Amino acid sequence: MTSRAARPVGAVTRGTTNPNRLRRMDRWIVATHGAALRRAGSCVAVDLGFGAAPWTAVELLGRLRGVAPGVRVVGVEIEPERVAAAKVYERDGLSFVHGGFEVPVGGALMLVRAANVLRQYEEGAVAGVWERLCSRIAPGGMVVEGTCDEVGRRHVWVALGAEGPRTVTFAARLGSLERPSDLAERLPKALIHRNVPGEAVHAFLRDFDRAWAAAAPYASYGARQRWVRAVGELGKDWPVVDGPVRWRQGEVTVEWGALAPCGWAAAG
Repeated sequence: MTSRAARPVGAVTRGTTNPNRLRRMDRWIVATHGAALRRAGSCVAVDLGFGAAPWTAVELLGRLRGVAPGVRVVGVEIEPERVAAAKVYERDGLSFVHGGFEVPVGGALMLVRAANVLRQYEEGAVAGVWERLCSRIAPGGMVVEGTCDEVGRRHVWVALGAEGPRTVTFAARLGSLERPSDLAERLPKALIHRNVPGEAVHAFLRDFDRAWAAAAPYASYGARQRWVRAVGELGKDWPVVDGPVRWRQGEVTVEWGALAPCGWAAAG
């Protein structure tokens, strides 16, 4: 008698998605992880929780193939009906499967991207999910988990390696911001409830707003120049790990350890 397939790990989300929603995250992945994907040759990138429509997986394939022709993308969804609807979009290098955080995909997983998936979960579930996802990646692979708004103007994500979280990236269409702390509403689940006095992410956003205010004279040259100046000042006190090339894209990446929630090391 054939045994029943294991139940996927996780819960069904709303599945909200839009074309081009994850462009900022994808652009960063290509810039920072593209070389590793290319070196890996034939490898797999997973779009975990692609939602009610498969746009994000389709777009991920196109963006990654530009730097790593050997990569293939697998969209994973916990809702069977969404997987069935996505099947018509399958092509060379793109497929869709039913599953959850167990990631039922074979091959060398060089990337697992999970956007807007953990939003509905309790904060206490995050560390376990991260550990599970990190256990699935190949040497040199990366997990990227975060949250963005409905049209992808504001996005914050955590990058993880096999050892756990490494960095936090803040990215925005700069014209949509009044101040950098506007990004607080898109903090990933591990951080969104920690934007309170006494927590590192709160202090970081406070200092970022101060640097932004001090850079106001540069606004006459455009929001991009103001952002670059503000991030440069911020980097004097916080471990910013990227440089002006990324800043000009409306991004800044900081070491995870500087923003980790109080008690995170003990919890992890």
